[in-house]
Amino acid sequence: MKSLFDNTTLKNMDLKNRFFRSATWEGMADEKGHITEKLYDVYENLAKGGVGTIITGYAFVTEYEQPNPGMMGIYDDSFIEEYKDLTKRIHNFDTNIILQIAYGGSQTNFNVGERVILAPSAVAHSVYGVMPREATKEEIKGLIESFADASLRAKNSGFDGVQFHAAHGYIYSQFLSPHYNKRTDEYGGNIENRARIIFETLAAVREKVGKDFQVLIKINCSDFIEDGFSFEDCEYVCKRLEELGIDAIEISGVVGAKEEDKTLREKGLKYLEKESYFRKYAAKIADEINIPVILVGGNRSLDLMEDVLENTKIQYFSLSRPFLREPDLINRWSGEDSSKAKCISCGKCRDLQGNSCIFNRNKKTA
Repeated sequence: MKSLFDNTTLKNMDLKNRFFRSATWEGMADEKGHITEKLYDVYENLAKGGVGTIITGYAFVTEYEQPNPGMMGIYDDSFIEEYKDLTKRIHNFDTNIILQIAYGGSQTNFNVGERVILAPSAVAHSVYGVMPREATKEEIKGLIESFADASLRAKNSGFDGVQFHAAHGYIYSQFLSPHYNKRTDEYGGNIENRARIIFETLAAVREKVGKDFQVLIKINCSDFIEDGFSFEDCEYVCKRLEELGIDAIEISGVVGAKEEDKTLREKGLKYLEKESYFRKYAAKIADEINIPVILVGGNRSLDLMEDVLENTKIQYFSLSRPFLREPDLINRWSGEDSSKAKCISCGKCRDLQGNSCIFNRNKKTA
């Protein structure tokens, strides 16, 4: 019988349990994206808390494209030495650390008007209202190269791998979506073309880092809007990525925006009231591919995750907000207290001084 606390291996990476800390924007880096003492503390506390593998908050791959303040950066070699310090600290706890890399696009309200905002097509963002400029083919090639260069820096910094952020409405997610991608060239149209930028990015990254470095992707199971990226599209992309050499796939979905929230509820996916809410989609993907699938989204209870592990081919589970409230959650679960995570999914973690659980903030000021 499988256990959430099994020692497993993901290609050449040993994992001391099946828990991932899913990428979480902390908002604690400096203006240029460099790491701060607050961030070192966040990651060390996570490692001390027992999670097997940490995926960092997203790091921007080009200097002038930053969708949120306080993001980590990886756009030039000046980051390598400080990240070497970070990865060494985390490895001291037998914890793996993977750098999530991203390009935002029009899903932003940060410094809009002060920078060029690219997207697959000139389609205003449905929530933020930002009107981007359609990326040229030359700019697409430059973006792919930026991901490849960032991946090599991550490898040279001691990270165990990288994860492409192709979910949640950022630019790679938009390329996948017919709602945002109206292109008529080889990067638009059918799903093979809409996913081409991701396939080409994986090839460029592999050329830089080799076959032994972990390369993961986070992708929506669906956008849950009528003209968006569909689950059938997701199935195609995941199967193709397996063929092209991706190492693991984290299955998520668009959540949090008003339009998606309404559509999700109409479809019966009442994600705020349910746990592990993308599990049926992730389970079907896991049946169709032979590389590990990581389930994210509302993972709160050990017994439910144990049931999913035992009765599907999903191998790993990632959590985000629960670790903001309880960085030591995995240690608690591995001990005598297996009660549900204390996170209540209130969504009030975001703060201008750095994202943190509101209950912990209240403790500090009490």
